[in-house]
Amino acid sequence: MNNDIERVLYSREDIHQVAQKLGKELTTAYAGKNPLIICVLKGAVLFTTDIIREMDIYADLDFINLSSYGNETISSGEVQLTKDLDADVTGRDVLVIEDIIDTGRTLKFLIDLLKRRDVNSVKVCTLLDKPAGRLVDIKADYIGFEVPNEFVVGYGLDYAERYRNLPYVGILKPAIYEHK
Repeated sequence: MNNDIERVLYSREDIHQVAQKLGKELTTAYAGKNPLIICVLKGAVLFTTDIIREMDIYADLDFINLSSYGNETISSGEVQLTKDLDADVTGRDVLVIEDIIDTGRTLKFLIDLLKRRDVNSVKVCTLLDKPAGRLVDIKADYIGFEVPNEFVVGYGLDYAERYRNLPYVGILKPAIYEHK
């Protein structure tokens, strides 16, 4: 797998440091609130576990799965809800944890869904932000790293369900996905 990576953007240690920093910020922001933390599957699961271990508060955890990529490197533009939440979000302070915000369509879909379900508040924490890919006006409240407009994998992010288990975030060599 490592041979498929053009270059490493953020090491395991870089990610650990940002998780600690964000965990402290979120502990302060959600002190006394018992938020519902929503992990966006599958990509954000590693980051979510790292973040919540750094948070010294009571919180509930739930999972949602949204898809707009399938096995492609470019978003289809159509967001699909493939696994809904188990928890009732009505009146809750919600913290969404994402792996990456690229076009912003998936996140906008999720935030609109949560607002229709009458959350008290919704904030977003993302490991990676790719503003150059943005097609809708949406921003995260807490950002780990900004990434260039390249196809990144590792640490939960995938291409065709591969590379999620890399301990770092790297740029996938175009030759891997351009053969299609």
